[in-house]
Amino acid sequence: MNGSTSIIVIFLLSLFAASCGERSYYPKPRAYPKVNYPERTYQEFQSPHCPFTFFFPTYAHIEFDQQVYEGKPDHACWFDVVYQPFDARLHCSYFAVGGESSLSKLMEDAYVMADKINQRSNYMDEMVVGNPYGTGGLLMEFSGRAASPMQFFLTDSTTHFLKASLYFNARVNPDSIQPVAEFVKEDVAHLINTLKWE
Repeated sequence: MNGSTSIIVIFLLSLFAASCGERSYYPKPRAYPKVNYPERTYQEFQSPHCPFTFFFPTYAHIEFDQQVYEGKPDHACWFDVVYQPFDARLHCSYFAVGGESSLSKLMEDAYVMADKINQRSNYMDEMVVGNPYGTGGLLMEFSGRAASPMQFFLTDSTTHFLKASLYFNARVNPDSIQPVAEFVKEDVAHLINTLKWE
């Protein structure tokens, strides 16, 4: 071996020895996209189709249902509160209490839907809600791989009934949806607290 060849061999051997240290490599944990939460400000919802008002976020908008299950909605006051930043919708359906739509039947229908959602969840938590304007109801939250993280119904117990369910347009992944659902839950609480029947 001549001098330059031995220098190259020694250099390569030292480089190899340096690379064989006690390093351990681990795969990076799975990460979720960062969510930028908008500033929380509210605007009033009013419509000639709906016998109530409430306040909803300025970063959301209202879309009225034109068609439901290949037909017109049961009432002109069926709409979605669309949370564009989160690709989520709060589906809202209004019913006038009376006739075939008795209060007990409307509440039973809300529980049937809750039971269907609960079949895929870890558990369901129920909370009685109300506000100073004569509104009472029930908020249901679901944990785990439920299709909807929450739904609620509100009523004045004699004339009006409003049912709503929150859905995300994404694969159900509790780890990524839960923080956003908690953020939206504050907006839902504000809607409930400000809803006034006409």
